[in-house]
Amino acid sequence: MRFRAKIVDVACLSHFSRIINTVAKLAKTCILRLTVSKLYFILSDKIANGGASLWCELSQGNFFDEFQMEGVAAEHNEIYLEFVPENLSRALKTAQSAKAVKIKLTNKHCPCLRVAVELPSLPSSSRIVTHDIPVGVIPRRMWNDFREPSVPDFDVSIYLPVLKTMKSVVERMKNLSNFIVIEANLSGEMNLKIETDLVSVTTHFKDLGNPPWASEDGCQSSAQGRDLESMAEACIDIKKLQQLLAGQQVNPTKALCNIARKRIVHFILLHEEVSLQYFIPAIA
Repeated sequence: MRFRAKIVDVACLSHFSRIINTVAKLAKTCILRLTVSKLYFILSDKIANGGASLWCELSQGNFFDEFQMEGVAAEHNEIYLEFVPENLSRALKTAQSAKAVKIKLTNKHCPCLRVAVELPSLPSSSRIVTHDIPVGVIPRRMWNDFREPSVPDFDVSIYLPVLKTMKSVVERMKNLSNFIVIEANLSGEMNLKIETDLVSVTTHFKDLGNPPWASEDGCQSSAQGRDLESMAEACIDIKKLQQLLAGQQVNPTKALCNIARKRIVHFILLHEEVSLQYFIPAIA
């Protein structure tokens, strides 16, 4: 089992750092899945215990100048590692002005991701700062626990408003309630609502647009023949939503959410070669 990679391009490095920062804000520990062409950051807090889950995937070719990996076996050419993303985020903070960053799986005393940051220096010398990030190697028999979360049939899919705006609304509401109701319809309208014994606040967004889900996408086509104005709603933990909005540095070109009535809210942030999915279960 071997893995080594190198980033030289400054823009790629800064983009990669932002993705790691985003993951670190959403997950205390997560799984890094490595395949020949992609990296995945996975948090599968079992929905049963009310946890949110995360699935972030990126194509290695868009970030790394070199990328070599050999999985646990020829027919299972993948590696699954458990680690604390905040540690990687910290290591990459030292790399803002780096000439190159190398990441390698090592196993001296325990399995580690070694991050070697080559800093600019005088011509005759080089300065390299290394960080060893402990990882746990996930055995093959447990890989199935980290498959892409399945999305239940959703009732409404809608583009999100500007995330900064949404963030400031949610931050104000968070001071008033622990729960928020998200509701949306197929006419591009979305409401964020909180209701307590003392106060009821609703923020309305309109003209957001609904994605043109083609039926071959495996998304239900039951939207046809449904009332376009009728709202699908789910009540979720406001802190989890606020974490997503406050922590995201992906700066998506597209952001949308799917609501399965009273079951789950599924957020998708897309930015060129990165997709981040975040699943927040509804509270009964």
